[in-house]
Amino acid sequence: MDTIASFFSFITTPVSWVIVQFHTVYGALFGDDTGWAWGLSIVSLVILIRICLIPLFVKQIKATRAMQTLQPEMKKIQERYKNDKQRQSEEMMKLYKETGTNPLSSCLPILAQSPFFFALYHVLNSIANNDTVGVINASLLESAQKAHIFGAPLAAKFTDSSSDVAALDASLTTVRIVTAVMIVLMSASQFYTQRQLMTKNVDTTVKTPFMQQQKMLMYIFPVMFAVFGINFPVGVLVYWLTTNVWTMGQQMYVIRNNPTPGSKAQAAYLERLHKHVTHHGKTRGRGEKAIVKAIVAKGRDRNEYERKFINGLSKAGLAAQADGTVVKGETATVVQTEDGTPTTATPKRQQPKRQSKSQRQSGGAKAAGESSEPKTSLSKSDEPEDAKPAAKNAAQKPGGGGRSKAQSGQRKGPQRPKSPTKK
Repeated sequence: MDTIASFFSFITTPVSWVIVQFHTVYGALFGDDTGWAWGLSIVSLVILIRICLIPLFVKQIKATRAMQTLQPEMKKIQERYKNDKQRQSEEMMKLYKETGTNPLSSCLPILAQSPFFFALYHVLNSIANNDTVGVINASLLESAQKAHIFGAPLAAKFTDSSSDVAALDASLTTVRIVTAVMIVLMSASQFYTQRQLMTKNVDTTVKTPFMQQQKMLMYIFPVMFAVFGINFPVGVLVYWLTTNVWTMGQQMYVIRNNPTPGSKAQAAYLERLHKHVTHHGKTRGRGEKAIVKAIVAKGRDRNEYERKFINGLSKAGLAAQADGTVVKGETATVVQTEDGTPTTATPKRQQPKRQSKSQRQSGGAKAAGESSEPKTSLSKSDEPEDAKPAAKNAAQKPGGGGRSKAQSGQRKGPQRPKSPTKK
């Protein structure tokens, strides 16, 4: 660890300077040699670093969601070229290039703060070895060595011997209890953060190897923190515990207000949004409008929770618009087109009820009796005499308008005329 920290010695001076500036402020409140002054200085260093890393955190969220979207395509490539690893890697890189995604983007916050982590480790290790480092001079070094957090020196480690701990004016039992509790809290916060991501903010409709990898990391990372944590000074444990708590809170905020589509967190968010919109009759804030706008733009590609949200608005007499706003439909009925987008239209005219044959005949007779217009029709007696034989011959003609019933013993259809017999 000391060898790795030496590679980041170039950033030791800026880190030590920031700690000293915060120590000046907290020292005036709690005393220069107290653990509160030095401990809060480390906590403030973490907060300052994480605020500067917020743009990278946003980029990490976008990269993680883009990777989740690509999981079905990646699975197809793996199945298609499962016997050709080189072609599989080439197709994966081609997919990343076409979609503009980068698998390493999800690790940016950890990679970006690792230099500060190792620089802080180098500073605290120098304090434990009674060496000045950066802007920490001899007087500040003596003050830092006197600082205790819950009875454990700032530079003490779980693996220190009793003589090393005694040199820092502390007991070995106290140091090990404090460091063990902090290691457990550090591992538990890391586990909860990863579990929260897997159970609430992952699209459950897509089952891919990526989800299995994330599930493995949920158990591997806490074990790694527990193993390496016994070699971290108390000050570094404070640093890492603080950054884990910050990550957990930051992730909880993102999951609650900007969840992944198709996840359980999105179902809970859309349920809250539906109650709010139906109560006030409109969306408030750019965040809510952006969510509604994205749902409307999806059309047929909406998932189960988004369709339920749109249908709930329709039942409440509301319609989501393309710009993310919600309007009331007072004189029109809210319907949905084939692509799933809500529109307003007048109600369809109902078709009359179909009547039976007797009702139609009685109704027709009644209408004929009540009609005052004269009708001209030919009765049976008024028909022309020359038309009667013609009609009679047409009825008897084979293949005519009406089909005559076949007599017993004869085939159906037109019959061949019998040839005359010679007598």
